[in-house]
Amino acid sequence: MMKNILFIVFMFSVAFVNAQSDKTLVRQGNKSYQNNEFANAEINYRKALDKNPNSLSGTFNLADAVYEQKDFEKSAEMFAKIGQADLAKEQKGMAYYNLGNSLLKAKQYEQSIEAYKMALRNNPADADARYNLEFARQMLKNQQDKKKDKQDKKDKNDKKDQDKNQNKDQQKDKNDKKDQDKNQNKDQQKDKNDKKDQNKDQQKQQDNKNNQGKSEQQMNDQQSKKISKKDAERMLEALKNNEKKTLEKLKKGKKGKVRVVKKEKDW
Repeated sequence: MMKNILFIVFMFSVAFVNAQSDKTLVRQGNKSYQNNEFANAEINYRKALDKNPNSLSGTFNLADAVYEQKDFEKSAEMFAKIGQADLAKEQKGMAYYNLGNSLLKAKQYEQSIEAYKMALRNNPADADARYNLEFARQMLKNQQDKKKDKQDKKDKNDKKDQDKNQNKDQQKDKNDKKDQDKNQNKDQQKDKNDKKDQNKDQQKQQDNKNNQGKSEQQMNDQQSKKISKKDAERMLEALKNNEKKTLEKLKKGKKGKVRVVKKEKDW
């Protein structure tokens, strides 16, 4: 509930005609305000202030009209300015009360609490200000609890994401280690196969060398056999020649004196 100044009259050093004119505009604005025609009320209040910038009712009720149009930032600014003016305590209390309402609607709960406290300092009997003060404190607590819950949820989600990323990194490290071991085993198997192929090549070279040695030995053996055969033929030929010569000598000896040897028989 907002507080309005509807028929408070202040004496300023202005002409009577002008004073009457701004009061009429304020009354027209009040009529529009009571009919919930807040935009029309604002127009009339501003016209009244054009006539009399020092009109407290015009300034106060203009701030009310702005508030009802949900421009809480602007209305808070206007009520704060009124509260700082040199006014009676009751009027100051009303200004700070409406300032508290504007700040409450803007969800600026800490500032609204201070505004209600100022309202009560100026008018301790204001039950509405006392009620709204407690309401603002509860709203501030709810806001803080909600903010804390939101932060806790955020921290929980961050922790969850952190654990998820950590598990993901651990799985990645595990997969990398597995791939590394797999590649290492593959390299070891490749080295083993390469060494096996190398041993095969060496064995093949050794076998080729051995086969080549055997072939050379066989060739040498065959060559030796061939030479031996030739030598044997030469020796055989030589023997034949020697035997022939011997027979010829024997024949020549027979032409001389022949000696007959009688062989006795054994009985």
